[in-house]
Amino acid sequence: MTTPDVPRSLWPSAAPAPDALSGGLTSADPVTALAAALATSTVTGTAPSTAPVTDSLTPPVTGPVTADPAAPSAAHPVQPAIPSAQSTPVTPEPIGLPGQPAAFSPELARRDFPILHRTVNGHPLVWLDNGATTQKPRQVIETLAGFYGSANSNIHRGAHTMAREATEAYEAGRAAVARFLGAASPDDIVFVRGTTEGINLVAQTWGRANLGPGDDILVPVLEHHSNIVPWQLIAKETRARVVPVPLQPDGQIDLDAYADLLSMRTQLVAVSQASNVLGTVPPVREMTALAHRYGAKVLVDGAQAVAHFPVDVQDLDADFYVFSGHKLFAPTGIGALYAKPEVMRNMAPWQGGGNMIESVDFTGTTYAPVPHLLEAGTGHISGVVGLLSALNWLTSFDRDAIAAYETSLMAYAQQALATVPGLELLGSAPDRIAVLTFTLAGHDPSTIADWLDRDGIAIRAGHHCAQPALAHYGLESAARASLALYNTSEEVDKLVASLHRLQQAA
Repeated sequence: MTTPDVPRSLWPSAAPAPDALSGGLTSADPVTALAAALATSTVTGTAPSTAPVTDSLTPPVTGPVTADPAAPSAAHPVQPAIPSAQSTPVTPEPIGLPGQPAAFSPELARRDFPILHRTVNGHPLVWLDNGATTQKPRQVIETLAGFYGSANSNIHRGAHTMAREATEAYEAGRAAVARFLGAASPDDIVFVRGTTEGINLVAQTWGRANLGPGDDILVPVLEHHSNIVPWQLIAKETRARVVPVPLQPDGQIDLDAYADLLSMRTQLVAVSQASNVLGTVPPVREMTALAHRYGAKVLVDGAQAVAHFPVDVQDLDADFYVFSGHKLFAPTGIGALYAKPEVMRNMAPWQGGGNMIESVDFTGTTYAPVPHLLEAGTGHISGVVGLLSALNWLTSFDRDAIAAYETSLMAYAQQALATVPGLELLGSAPDRIAVLTFTLAGHDPSTIADWLDRDGIAIRAGHHCAQPALAHYGLESAARASLALYNTSEEVDKLVASLHRLQQAA
């Protein structure tokens, strides 16, 4: 029989909370610094003090756009100078008050991202591919290095000091995710590789046990492939069917059609909280309430939502909620699944191995309780550490201010892109995140992306893993610029100026 070295009842549930985040690890006392950096998900932010910063939101200006980025007008002043990644390190100083989020400005955020200060093809990098992945702040980078340099250990099963410290950090990450999502308990959170694995986990556990011949799974046309294909796979196995919910011309879900498609056959509704290709933010709370009237469960794909606005899974009343860390300024390969406790308790193991058992012999196996039941093997420990650090960083700012800034920047970008001849934006839903997917007459999307890359501007081109959504507009591919809190109106001007030059060169 195999048992953990340390009884499961003695595993720590969270690390003790320090007074504030240090902003990184220090060589003088790396273990103490690690514990301080990993213990809480709402902390005081830090920023270099090399230049004055404003505590007020800096919205983009809505003046005319010039096709010459080298000559900013009075309506488009150059952003404050940003320290070079190669400059002499400075000592961070706290901003805001303990327990309160700091004021937000994009300049303040940018100083924490070393990669944003590099050049590409001789031009300053303009990162507009945030829908694919976000860049990582120095706090996350330093915390990852500090973990591997001073606290690396496997978790849960070791009796030594470093095992306890790593376990505390890992379980502190679980508690932080629960707080971030508004979950009632850390036990409602399962760590996964990302949104895709989380959805597949639900399909292969809850889906296999609850779906059968004639059952319906409702999936809007705007969904990412990772919220379509897993349901097709389990539907084929269980003889259920996936039913697409159509879109309106502006990219909103057709709610009348949705209401008509719901029936007692509906077992699940799978919907994204924000579309990765159209930016549409559906009325998930209202859709969930309607689905529950028919006894259906609701899974919400939050991959594109969590970085842009606060999420409360209890207010949404979602049965499942999934997201990926790398869309949230955290490392790749880590994400989380939330499930209501009464639902998770009835989910069978998805994979077998270590960590998800209480005891094993050849006459039978006793499983661990959830959420550990669904986390077979050694988890992505450093990924959880990095995710926690990213949550620390993001929640140190006023998130309502972030959302307001991104909305203002998106409006400016829409107005600016409208000056480019032959450019057509896809989707115009009134409630949306800052995703700008477009076509440009006479140019293939890959050609557009290649041209912009020569100017150091990174966008995405292709089908964006959302082919049904593009097909709604009669397209197979499109270009996409997706904005984040560290993008600026000056960067939008550079994008627009480059597109103007592309049209002039044609």
